[in-house]
Amino acid sequence: MPTTSLFVTRLYRANLNDLAKKKVDYAELAASCNAIAEDDEAGQEWCEANGYPGYTSYASLDDLPWRFPIFKGLEAALDRHVTAFCDDLAFDLGGKKLKLNGLWINILPEGGTHASHIHPHSVISGTTYVQMPEGTSSLKLEDPRLPMMMMSPLRRKDAPEELRQFVYVAPVVGDVLMWESWLRHEVPMNMSEQDRVSVSFNYGWA
Repeated sequence: MPTTSLFVTRLYRANLNDLAKKKVDYAELAASCNAIAEDDEAGQEWCEANGYPGYTSYASLDDLPWRFPIFKGLEAALDRHVTAFCDDLAFDLGGKKLKLNGLWINILPEGGTHASHIHPHSVISGTTYVQMPEGTSSLKLEDPRLPMMMMSPLRRKDAPEELRQFVYVAPVVGDVLMWESWLRHEVPMNMSEQDRVSVSFNYGWA
């Protein structure tokens, strides 16, 4: 009998502007991210107090689409991609739509990492990539069954991607990646001398 695959973990990848009514200018988005990071003293203090390398607006600014038109346009584009991903996942939302409940900037300098984590209280999470210098880190995704594998042997180096315990995805500027919020992921060390800049987001079911 043939072998089948069960309980698939989906990863959505697209160019953000492919579905955007109004194209997002990523050069303008990068300039906005850096300007906000310089001015956001509360965010800088939070990063220093919590040992976060570089800068994130996660704990300081929760209204970027209201404050800056570039982020409002980004939200509109993300809405379309989230709708497409929900359709791919065969979600039955009862006639409703998922809504943005978090949008934040990440600036990771040389040597910076973002430890393995999930995004509670959300349905879909993801990131769009604003500045990805050569040599910077990929996104690392973990098989959600990993804690239950007990005595499972390691996979061969030539194992198909869908059988690996960790998958590395190397996005480029303009990409949007999305996954279900329970999927554990991390950003390994940025080995580039330049900052790695991204904007992450969560969507919940209101």
